[in-house]
Amino acid sequence: MPELTLVESIRQTLSQEMEQDPKIVLLGEDIGTNGGVFRVTEGLIDKFGPERVIDTPLSESGIIGFATGMALYGLHPIPEIQFVDFIWPGWDQIMSELSKYRYRSGGQYPAHLVIRTPYGGGVGGALYHSQSPEAYFAHTPGLKVVIPSGPKDAKGLLTSSIRDSDPVIFMEPKRIYRAFREEVPEGEFTVPLGVASVAREGDDVTILSYGSMLHKALETADKVRDEQHISCEVIDLRTLLPLDITTIEKSVKKTGRVMSVTEDTKTAGFGAELSALIAERLIEYLEAPILRVTGFDTPFPFVHEPDYLPSVNRIQDSVLQIYNYSYGGASK
Repeated sequence: MPELTLVESIRQTLSQEMEQDPKIVLLGEDIGTNGGVFRVTEGLIDKFGPERVIDTPLSESGIIGFATGMALYGLHPIPEIQFVDFIWPGWDQIMSELSKYRYRSGGQYPAHLVIRTPYGGGVGGALYHSQSPEAYFAHTPGLKVVIPSGPKDAKGLLTSSIRDSDPVIFMEPKRIYRAFREEVPEGEFTVPLGVASVAREGDDVTILSYGSMLHKALETADKVRDEQHISCEVIDLRTLLPLDITTIEKSVKKTGRVMSVTEDTKTAGFGAELSALIAERLIEYLEAPILRVTGFDTPFPFVHEPDYLPSVNRIQDSVLQIYNYSYGGASK
């Protein structure tokens, strides 16, 4: 199997799916000749032509509106929003229309499309190019929210998203676009939506994460194993909607201690939803409070980006806090 970066894996998947499905149309700002701001679609206009790889005006509301109309008339559009921070001019169409067509039509008009967009920090993009608003989308019934953490899963998850009948928000962690390579199957490969992955097995603490933060969680798991002999089970959620609560429950029942690592803001972020679900379902199994390691409740900073994003040290502090916690007040 070839080793690909995240960018290369997504490009390969788009190409393969477009070869199989003539209804797939790509559209977005500069995605044609330039290949997009991160060059994810580079070369696809040469292969499929300008009628299927469409350079659009700088209008996110137009991109989402055109894509929605295409989907309702039987095409399978895949619009790209350059940065998720720019999606808000099209947000009303996503929330008020796109997410509801299948429901309001009794299933007669499924909106078969995937909105691809890079998200998150780590590239020096400052406040307008670094946000992580996945909780907004997860709060909207009718959408599916998918976030890969590496090249292999990106191919499987994107393929499943493209073939799904519901609208999918496919959020790509841009800080790992070219950070590492991974073996990716060349042929048919899918990862089902709604199925999490146990990225590292462990017995003492469960860490829930996704996207680029998964790698910080894994790095922390290695560190606390070597330094404190704590065994962390790290779960890659892969999809926020639908959420694989079964895998989470199994892990928390085993460890009794759980925390989430996300880079969105803390207040009402997706980590808060995870905490609520676990408290509702599993409180009798918990040996310590549920903790969240997140970004801060401020606009995303430029100079202090490394302090804003969850670090190994911040994650380690929370692991130690819940591992040593005792309801009686005494540490282990």
